[in-house]
Amino acid sequence: MAVPSVIQLQCGCNSYPWGKQGSKSLAATLCAKTPGWTGKGPSEKFSIDESQPYAEMWMGTYPELPSYVLSTGQDLQELIDKNKDTLVGDGVLQKFGHSKIPFLPKILSIAKALPLQLHPNKELAAKLHKEDPSNFTDPNHKPEIALALSDFEAFCGFKPLEDIHALLQLEPLKQYLPNSSDKFNNNDLKEVVRAMLKADESSVKKTVEALQKLPDSSFGSDTHIKPLIPRLVEQYEETDNGILVALITMNFLKLKPGEVISIPADGIHAYLYGDIVECMARSNNVLNTGFCPRAERNSVDLFCSCLTFAPHSIAECRLPPKPYHGGKNGKTEIFTPPMNEFNILSTKIKAGEKEIINPIDGPSIAIATSGNGTLSSNGEEFAVKEGSIWFIGKGTEVKLDAKENLVWYTAFADPST
Repeated sequence: MAVPSVIQLQCGCNSYPWGKQGSKSLAATLCAKTPGWTGKGPSEKFSIDESQPYAEMWMGTYPELPSYVLSTGQDLQELIDKNKDTLVGDGVLQKFGHSKIPFLPKILSIAKALPLQLHPNKELAAKLHKEDPSNFTDPNHKPEIALALSDFEAFCGFKPLEDIHALLQLEPLKQYLPNSSDKFNNNDLKEVVRAMLKADESSVKKTVEALQKLPDSSFGSDTHIKPLIPRLVEQYEETDNGILVALITMNFLKLKPGEVISIPADGIHAYLYGDIVECMARSNNVLNTGFCPRAERNSVDLFCSCLTFAPHSIAECRLPPKPYHGGKNGKTEIFTPPMNEFNILSTKIKAGEKEIINPIDGPSIAIATSGNGTLSSNGEEFAVKEGSIWFIGKGTEVKLDAKENLVWYTAFADPST
């Protein structure tokens, strides 16, 4: 019997302190509608505990929170491994050298700042995985994108050097200025970040308190700094080094639903608030140095040794959509991040409208984040509802018919890029 090429999935949702509470979490509400599974496996359906903060629903085959076939409870990766030529295809198998889905989509619901973090590049990830596999669970890098499902706030990458240098002239921040007669450059910025992250709690607290006492005009065009200080202090106390690094050196972005930011491997970031589709290369490696307890932070020197300096402005953080010519009715756009593991399609169809997405030469995972309708493929028809998640095998045409305004996101691997 031929394996189906369209498979509805059952996914899981985890709980971290930064997640949104109970049914306020979009990750949790979509997981409950999927329907999702609990930590006990696919035989037990996920239900929302209003006392718990829910952070991330994972969609894919990463073993920490895998997806299962809804109809049978079979592990999706197990099914793929038995049918890899049909479901993944030679192009993707040759490109990545394995049959695992090379990307990991998630729904994140963020109530307070995630740890100030970056993800090690491939070379360092392989080294850390070999040395400490319990904390670095794979040898891969983790470039990612974040697509806003609600109003979304994030710190991403570094501000232009001249803007950072201007802020460092403020009296409370002069202590972090490097002793250099040269023009302020990326190496100087690395030393500023290192000094801020290594500052003791007393020093950080004094600096944060002094910044709060400055007039609003002191921060120039960075009008977000003063209002964000009490917010971050409430979340992580005045002694958290991440407050200084994020506010003084990093870009602060406010996104509307449908807008996207791209974070390269080794790109510094900290998501602050909102609901997003996050998609990344298949990895779960991370280095944290702020917005978390000191005992949970990685080495500052290791963190700073990994820093890259792109993006270096708000404009460079953003990833604009492009027309997607594989959507026959013009209802689909594509986001193509500067990494080769995945792209994202955004399909928005009004009630009564249709879209046909041409076959893709690799595997896809799709989610309906709102609305409902039908999905037709290979002579079969499936009910699509808010929260339903689908694996779509290589070379499969998908026809979508919206009964109610339908928003549909598809992450896919493309062997040609």
